[in-house]
Parts: sequence; structure tokens; C-alpha cells
Amino acid sequence: MTQSYPRLAPLGEGALTLTYAASLSDEAHRLVVNHARALASIPGVAEVVPGYVSLTLQFDPTVASATDLRDRIAAAILLAGAPAADAPGRLVTIPVRYDGPDLAEVAAATGLSAEDVIDRHAAVEYEVGLLGFVPGFAYLGRLDPALVLPRRETPRPRVPAGSVGIAGEQTGIYPAETPGGWHLIGTTDLQLFDPHRDPPSWLQVGDRVRFVPR
Repeated sequence: MTQSYPRLAPLGEGALTLTYAASLSDEAHRLVVNHARALASIPGVAEVVPGYVSLTLQFDPTVASATDLRDRIAAAILLAGAPAADAPGRLVTIPVRYDGPDLAEVAAATGLSAEDVIDRHAAVEYEVGLLGFVPGFAYLGRLDPALVLPRRETPRPRVPAGSVGIAGEQTGIYPAETPGGWHLIGTTDLQLFDPHRDPPSWLQVGDRVRFVPR
């Protein structure tokens, strides 16, 4: 981190974006999570959308101006202070049937047995780094290095809801049926997204996740 961060910039007429680093950084992400909680309570802010190294504040310009919000953001960040390096987020356990159609292919590609793939995937405590792609899709990192694979060369046109996949250094759960190019290694029955729930997404940025084989 340098003194030039975080950087505040407008995003249209009703949003502001705070950027904390030029590239992926654990330190920057801890600040994003810490500040997102503090900024959500600012009067006039409708929603705070955290990412890996940035966050976006959506606001109603008829209620609060960007100029007013800049001052309130600076005050809230100052009040929030620095996040503790070991401050844990909420721990969420997710039961998984390791029955994915790509499990055997992942095992072959990594030189592991299917049992080793399951054990390594379930041994890690992941952190929700970002919500995106589709509503409720949580990007979870970081994957055991032995399981790191590129995305599938040909994405599937339909991936069932509840499918647990891996790609790159991340794992995730498809909250709804959608196209997708991740390697599918398991399934969960949990409903990851419900528009009638508050909040709609079961997982939130900063949560910790453990997969429990069934």
C-alpha cells in the first residue's frame, strides 16, 4: 500500500468507487472488508459493493451529493481505523456431496486420486473475496496449489444450481442454473441466493467457508 491509496473516483451520477491497490493484495482486501462495514452506515449510501481491492458506494444524488459523501467517507474511514490482521469473519460450513462430473478429470489432471482431491478441497478454510458473475456467486480463495487448474476449454451451457466448482486459485458454488466454465467436483443443497431473504446472498464478503464432505 502507498500513500496514494485509497483513491476515490466517481462512477456515474450515483456511485463512487474507492480503489485500495493496483493489483491483488491481502492487505488491500482486509481494508476493503473493514471499510465496507463502516461505509454502509453513512446517511445517503444505498449500497456498498466490495470487491477484491475496491469497493463501490451507490447513493441517491437527490438525498446526498458526491461532495458531501466524500467528507463522510473520509471521516468513516478514519473512525474505522486499521483492521486487525487476525480478525476473523463469520464461519460458514457447507455440506457437499463430492459427486461432480469433473471429479475424475480433475484427479487425472492434477495427478491425484479422487479422494485426495476431496481431502485437499475440504481441508482449506476459504474466504469470500468477491460476489459477482451472477447474484450470490461467491469467489472463494485460495485453493490448495495442487488443485489449481485453468478453466475448462469449453464452458457448459447449463450448470445446475448448487454445483461446486474450481478454477484457477478459486472455488465457488453456482447459486442458480447458469452457463459456466469451472470444473465441477461436487454439489450442495444449500440455497445460496434468495431475493426474498435479507441479505439475499447467503455468503458475504469477508465470510470464512469450510466444505464438509457428506
